[in-house]
Amino acid sequence: MLKLNKTKIKQILDDRFKDDLHKNLSTIPKPHIFKDMNKAAIRIAKAIKNKEKIAVVGDYDVDGIVSSTIMSEFFANLGVSIKIKIPNRFSDGYGISEEIVKNLDADLIITVDNGIVAYEAANKCKELGIDLIISDHHTPSDTLPNAYAVINPKRDDCDFSKHINCEICGAQVAWWLCGAIKKELGIEYNMASFLDLLCIAIVADMMNLNDLNHILVRCGLKELNKLNRPAFVVLKEKYKKKFFDYESIPFLIAPLLNASGRMDDASISYRFLRAKTLDEARKILEVIEKLNQDRKEQERQSFEESIEFVSENDSVIIAYSKNWHKGILGIVAGRLAKQFNKPSFVFNIEENIAKGSARSVAELDILEVLNNVNDLLINFGGHKGAAGLSLDVSNLEEFKRRLNKLNFDENILDFCDTTNTLGELEFSEIDMELLDILSDFEPFGQGNEKPFFISKNVIINNLVLLNDKHLKCCFTQNNITLEAICFNCDFIPFEGDNVNIHFSLQKNYFKPSPTIQLNISNIYI
Repeated sequence: MLKLNKTKIKQILDDRFKDDLHKNLSTIPKPHIFKDMNKAAIRIAKAIKNKEKIAVVGDYDVDGIVSSTIMSEFFANLGVSIKIKIPNRFSDGYGISEEIVKNLDADLIITVDNGIVAYEAANKCKELGIDLIISDHHTPSDTLPNAYAVINPKRDDCDFSKHINCEICGAQVAWWLCGAIKKELGIEYNMASFLDLLCIAIVADMMNLNDLNHILVRCGLKELNKLNRPAFVVLKEKYKKKFFDYESIPFLIAPLLNASGRMDDASISYRFLRAKTLDEARKILEVIEKLNQDRKEQERQSFEESIEFVSENDSVIIAYSKNWHKGILGIVAGRLAKQFNKPSFVFNIEENIAKGSARSVAELDILEVLNNVNDLLINFGGHKGAAGLSLDVSNLEEFKRRLNKLNFDENILDFCDTTNTLGELEFSEIDMELLDILSDFEPFGQGNEKPFFISKNVIINNLVLLNDKHLKCCFTQNNITLEAICFNCDFIPFEGDNVNIHFSLQKNYFKPSPTIQLNISNIYI
């Protein structure tokens, strides 16, 4: 086990960003790095000047909701009225469709966070004389839809990857599109005002926190804590947050915003983000919270049932039922993947079609996995960490058999080692200077995991059990004593025991001035 000191820790964390092309906001490339971006901006500017009817079609997850919010707010601040359509998961299905196109009275349609495989919808736009601009980040097929413009960083002929060394989400593409429109119109607009929304979308859509994403989330959290939107004011108020940190997004904000699209209609969360007053935001939050409680119950029940499909002999998990709520399949797949360290596929079966969600582990690209069995699939799409897919029920067993034959299981330890234990750390190295070093590399998250450490031969004392499951205590090593918390502790040692601990470090803000706290993930003899 590597023995650590502050210098070594800084070097290890520095190495995570050695290939980054951007380390501050001032270096962010201009929108023109995207293929078709200028073409799209010129067309949209023309539509604004000519007072054409403009519609934006989003998606029902957090990325799609945030993308729609950015576009809506941008146009509203220009004094331009547009229609926002966020498809309903249950009645509309995913993304723009022929039916949506027919029902939108528009001269120009812009998609955000969807559209890259919307061939029928694009053809319907052509037939009706509507110009379609697709902005998306999901992986394209060999052929692009027949649209006026297609903006996607994953296009083979797009130079995006030469300028930025990370994947981006749909809201980022929409943000750059607004920047291009701003330039084309020759107007002043503070694009940084959207950073609070962007950081939520980046984290919720599981983008790696390196290069540009690390900067945007770091700056976005600062913008988020300015509480410029009533939605964030009431969230902070309701959940008694001193401030929003990185973990506030995946554990609080994103689940709430996702709940409406999973259980009812994503437009509820869109209206929450666009709320103009605190009273309006509070009323919508009450609705979202009720939906989220329903989501939790559906998720709990489905997850318990899905455990029956787990086999230690299989390298993947494939679970299905006729009774699972369509809106929680992705969450269940994510929980299975995390708990069992295996790529997971969870389906709801309806009329002999299995529709579901897939979640990956660590660096395994789930789309590459699905490409190996694409002849069995009706359709699939997504990105490296998460995907949606459907197949005929009669193909489920063959789907499982072929996935289990893939040779990624020999490297499964690499895929699953997500704890990022840097090495052994003596208490003598733990002080506010070390926490300041760690803070320089925040936020920690996907692709920049929080550093964990091991300390050996420490004495536990001052044990207090909170709510019969959380352990609050102190640890002492070589006359240095540090406070600690262990949530959902499944092993309670005795007072005075000599133990080893696995932990991360954080500042405790529940005292007049911040103190050092160990966040314990494991205690062992």
